[in-house]
This record gives sequence, structure tokens and C-alpha cells, in this order.
Amino acid sequence: MFVERTSVGLDVHARSIAAAAIDTTTGEFFKDALVPQPEVVIDWIRRLPGPVAVTYEAGPTGFGLARALRDAGLRCEVAAPSRLVRPAGDRVKTDAKDALLLARLLRMDEIVSVTVPTLDQEAARDLVRAREDTRGDLMRLRHRVSKLLLRHGHVYYGGPAWTRPHTAWLHSIRFDRLGTQAAYQADLEAVEFTLARRERLDDAIAKMAADSEFTPTLRKLCCMRGISTLTGFALAVELGDWGRFTGASIGAFLGLVPSEHSSGDSRSQGGITKAGNTHVRRLLVESAWHHKPRYVVGKTLQARWDQAPAAARVRGHAGNQRLHHRWEVYSQRKKKHTVATTAIARELAGWCWSLATLPDDTAI
Repeated sequence: MFVERTSVGLDVHARSIAAAAIDTTTGEFFKDALVPQPEVVIDWIRRLPGPVAVTYEAGPTGFGLARALRDAGLRCEVAAPSRLVRPAGDRVKTDAKDALLLARLLRMDEIVSVTVPTLDQEAARDLVRAREDTRGDLMRLRHRVSKLLLRHGHVYYGGPAWTRPHTAWLHSIRFDRLGTQAAYQADLEAVEFTLARRERLDDAIAKMAADSEFTPTLRKLCCMRGISTLTGFALAVELGDWGRFTGASIGAFLGLVPSEHSSGDSRSQGGITKAGNTHVRRLLVESAWHHKPRYVVGKTLQARWDQAPAAARVRGHAGNQRLHHRWEVYSQRKKKHTVATTAIARELAGWCWSLATLPDDTAI
């Protein structure tokens, strides 16, 4: 709730900050163009009638300004850009108007805030996202190599691709034309370099997952089939504070619920909204496929259970049974695999939430 006297909106860019403030007592407006340095912003804010609350949109400049403002004893809300209410008929957009709009929304308590991560949390998030970027780079590079070979009539029939025999076959190929050979060799070297980079990131994630603030949550999430160290650590890092969700709302937050356009007596639903974190949504969809085969507690899953609390093991076992049963139901009803997988991923998100929010005092 807004209880301060002055509301401040900041439109933050890499090289400039447009600042606007509203004194709720006198109705006076303050505007200025500032240098994007925390000490300059704090000095300007301290000259305003206090107490003061500040807001700015989450963006590529990060959370350094928010941390500096909070360390200075100022309330700072980092607004979710997708949830800002903007005038529909406004055809003029400037930095100064955006800052003033933020100040007004803060004054009316219409700001939906995002969670500001700590420095350790942000470091873990950087690592997880670097691993995800590397996965995408590797997929594109492999696709480029395979399509270059296909254009020149080279097709591999010796089994699965990107195995050791397939890699040996790739290195045995030579082209007569210098240009083609140089392009092929460059792409092949890029694949090998990206593989080495992925291995280094995997080792760093495994090391951090073994001893960090995310370890208790990771061990509980790994009680579910399809969630091992890489996936569980990414889920724990990307979602952060699981307590801000419920079992029903987490699916909507991740864009796994159907879109809807209803009016009056008509109700029309479409595909999933695909809102929220794309990385987490992809991980859950991939994990959902692991629940289709017959459910058996093997050595790998048992080893992960041995590191988790007893309550998490019981909860994970119930979730695994439930999700496999849902797969069987969807198969009997002849549901498309894409539809069934999405539905399983949505329910899996709820089970992950129930595990992540279990008390940590029973952890081993």
C-alpha cells in the first residue's frame, strides 16, 4: 500500500534516466534528466519531500539500481512491464511521460512488482541461462552441419546421430572444393567448441547444486521422474520464491493454461498462453514425457530419493503415480501427444510447487 508522501517514477536506460515525481500532499510535479548512476539518483530523490517510494520497469539494466535504493533506505518497486496499465488512446510516448506514468501507477498501487534477486541468486541465474543459451547454440550448429552435408548428398545410416561413430564419420568427410571444405570444417569446429563449453557449464552447475541455497529445493524436486540435477537446479533458480504461487496459479504463471476469449454466454478457449518463463516451460514439457513409460523406482531415482526428506519422497512417489496414470487416461482417450504432454506439464508444475514448499527442517 502506498503510504509515502512522494511517488517517483524512473524510466531507466543505459545512458540516461528520465525521472518524475508527484507530491501527493501539494500535487506538485518534479521532473529531471539524470545520469544513470545510483548515487546521482539517490541524491536527487533525497531532495524531494519525504518519505519517498520509487519504481522503475524491469529491463536490461538489471537490479543494481533497486539494490542501491533499498540499501539507502528507500522503498523501491521494480515493475513487471507486461502488467503495466497504459492509456489505450495515447499516441505520444516519451521517456518523461513513461516516468510520470510510473509515478502515478505507484501512487495508485497499480504496480505489479517482480522479485529482486540477491547477488548469489543472480549469479546462479546467469549460470543456468548460459547453459540454456549453449544448448540452443549447439542445436543450431548441429542443424547447420547436417543440412550442409544433406545438400552435398552425405547421409548417415549407421545409427543415432551425434554419437561417437557418427562423429568419426563426420571427421572422415572431405570436399573437393576449398570453400565448401572450409565452411564445413568451421562448423564442425564450432560444434566441438560448444560441446566443450556445455561440459564446463554442466560441471559448474553440478558444483553449485551440491552446496548452495538452492540445494534443499533441488533435492525435493528431484523426487519427480524426469527431473535430475540440471533440470531441478534450473527450476529452483528460475522460479526462486515458490511461496508466491499456489498449485493452481503456477501453471498460469508459466503459460501452461489455455488462452480464452469469452463474452456473454459464449466461451472460446485456444492454445496455451505461453506467458512467463520460456525456459522453465520447456523443461517441464520435456520432463512430462518421462512419465509416459511404466512407473518403476529404479536405481537412479532411488539414489535421488536417498538425498531428499522423507516427506518429499512420499510426495514424489504419489506425484509419479498420478502423472503416469494421467498419461494412460489421455492415451485411452486418443489425445494428441502435444495436448497430453502440455496437460501433464501443467500438473507437473503443481507437483513441483508442492514439493518445493515443503518444510526444509526434515531435510537430510
